[in-house]
Amino acid sequence: MNLAIIPARGGSKRIPRKNIRSFRGRPIIAWSIDAALASGIFDHVMVSTDDDEIAAVAQACGAEVPFRRAPETSGDHATTAAVLSEVLQRYHALGHRPELACCLYATAPLVRPEDLRQGRDALLNGPFDVIMPVVSFSYPIWRSLKRGEDGRIALNWPQNLNARSQDLPPAYHDAGQWYLFKVSRFLATGVLMGDNSGSVLLPETRVQDIDTEEDWALAELKHERQFT
Repeated sequence: MNLAIIPARGGSKRIPRKNIRSFRGRPIIAWSIDAALASGIFDHVMVSTDDDEIAAVAQACGAEVPFRRAPETSGDHATTAAVLSEVLQRYHALGHRPELACCLYATAPLVRPEDLRQGRDALLNGPFDVIMPVVSFSYPIWRSLKRGEDGRIALNWPQNLNARSQDLPPAYHDAGQWYLFKVSRFLATGVLMGDNSGSVLLPETRVQDIDTEEDWALAELKHERQFT
């Protein structure tokens, strides 16, 4: 059994009601649910939430909400690992033992079904416990600056002052969209992104953190160019 888990608590602070806010005419969570269902790799696509309205929206979009999230995993400081552990333990209690699971964020509208399939194939065919999408930094971090309270700047790595950008190694960051993982390994370690994690590479045009109103606007622009 393969399980998609979409965490979506009701108490988002920076963008209120973020998980069901309208994104290009639909609740943003609908795009994640669509991608998971269309990928064809999951036996169940479920939403983990403490919120009745989010639960109703998720079910209307085709996801399952078999139980509500506990108060202990619904607060501002609850970790993703704690949320996933709760879901998996609840499924075990219901007699279901997923082999592979995917944590897919509710605010990841740029995810494509083929991304999830690629991740599943990499997980099954490779040596890794987790597969996640990454994106390269658009500017070499080795030439990055630190800035003091008075505005003074300095290189984080002064030895790279005269290095050419093209001679510096690339660096990558988490795309913040999904994690496909082997359930047994996750439950044994409690760590989602451990020392045996693999990746698939995404272009910057298909990645956007959504933490501010400006982020939201940029995500809609990227989405409109790709999903019309």
